[in-house]
Amino acid sequence: MASYDVIFIGGGPAGYVGAIRAAQLGLTVAVVEREGLGGTCVLWGCIPAKSLLESAALATRVRHAADHGITTGELRFDFAPAMKRSRAVSAQNSKGVEFLFKKNKITWIRGEGRITAPTAVTVTAGGTSERHEAKRGIVISTGSRVRGLPSAGLPLDKKTVLSSDDVLVLERAPKTMAIVGAGAVGCEFADVFNAYGTQVTLLDVAPTILPLEDGDLSAELTRSFRKRKIDVIAGATVRDVKVGADGVTFSVASGGGGSAPGAGAEAGAQKLTVEKVLVAAGRAPNVEGLGLEAVGVALTDRGFIRINERMETSARGIYAIGDVAGPPMLAHKGQREGVVVAEIIAGHQHHPVNYGNIPNATYCHPEVASIGLTEAACKDRKLEYKVGRFPFSANGRARTAGETEGFVKIIRDAKYGEILGAHIIGAHATELIHELAVARENEFTVEEVDLAIHAHPTLSEAIAEAALDSMGRMIHA
Repeated sequence: MASYDVIFIGGGPAGYVGAIRAAQLGLTVAVVEREGLGGTCVLWGCIPAKSLLESAALATRVRHAADHGITTGELRFDFAPAMKRSRAVSAQNSKGVEFLFKKNKITWIRGEGRITAPTAVTVTAGGTSERHEAKRGIVISTGSRVRGLPSAGLPLDKKTVLSSDDVLVLERAPKTMAIVGAGAVGCEFADVFNAYGTQVTLLDVAPTILPLEDGDLSAELTRSFRKRKIDVIAGATVRDVKVGADGVTFSVASGGGGSAPGAGAEAGAQKLTVEKVLVAAGRAPNVEGLGLEAVGVALTDRGFIRINERMETSARGIYAIGDVAGPPMLAHKGQREGVVVAEIIAGHQHHPVNYGNIPNATYCHPEVASIGLTEAACKDRKLEYKVGRFPFSANGRARTAGETEGFVKIIRDAKYGEILGAHIIGAHATELIHELAVARENEFTVEEVDLAIHAHPTLSEAIAEAALDSMGRMIHA
């Protein structure tokens, strides 16, 4: 039996970052991981998907090369090399995490971990088991997995009904695809496959796509997608599904809202036949096989591990972080929890996770990013607020880049100027949002955002202008 100060079960963003921070604080650390290091984010999520999105963005831009005086021959868009590149980028990042483990003297125990005592983890691999002691704490960071929609007749089969994992090994882009679920994952893959010639139908049961985002962003993205001939049907109900060897046929009824023209409730159901269906309708926490009940670890009503403000479970000395501990199911949320839980276990001074200031990022084109409250949430809370907006069409840097879609929207407290929420749709929105994340973390007002001189011409000037607009002082529009 090997002995460590702390053992992390799961080597995804939450687990590997927590392990590195714990090692920095002088603890002896082991990470139990059955697959490659980096977890879903590195192997099957963030990294390979964003690699494909970069390829999709290039494919889209090259179609307009003539506008820049660049003339090419016949254009060919081959999905296979883009996929091969994405897998190589994923592997490189996983190797990078492995290097960081060696650098920080972290032990990677390959296999499946099970908590067999309050301070012990048994790891099984290749038919053999070893017991390891965790003297100061066990951290569950097992993440989450994709799930199908068997109740709608869409169980995953890896052939025609696919998960977001499955599409990351496709060798060609299908001619037609329906994407069920129009959250971040669904919208990102709609962008990718559209760029490579797939006729995409994007469906969601919610009345808008990106239903967790501000309504103005959802409406703008819907318009942008339709311009690119992506069929968007919101408020959708899928039924009469027939899965065949070469495709899927189903009917879809829409409640209107963000649905395609003519597809409202009064128009009845549409019948669709597609080559592939991608189910992007959420994820389930990985809690099975961990021995949780035996050691007294309780779950929430939704099946996540219940934790307190210190990320400790109902079993003393056992912690949970990342997706398995509940939403928001975001890699950067898990990474911050990893840092904090390591500092807690080490007895180090720490700052609690600020769950109200976690940015959302969707990497489709145009990109979507947000932080804080939506306008609808402000209304629900009966807050007194002002809204400032600035369109990228009026921004010099956006014009030079030919990327004028979208806008910045800032919601401020009407009396004190506190930034209640910020919402961006447009080029590099997922980078720009962090100016406002820093502003909110440090309780800056919109006046203080404006006082920071923004270089010209830059996209970030749109943030300053939106701040000014919330005060009735916008300059450039």
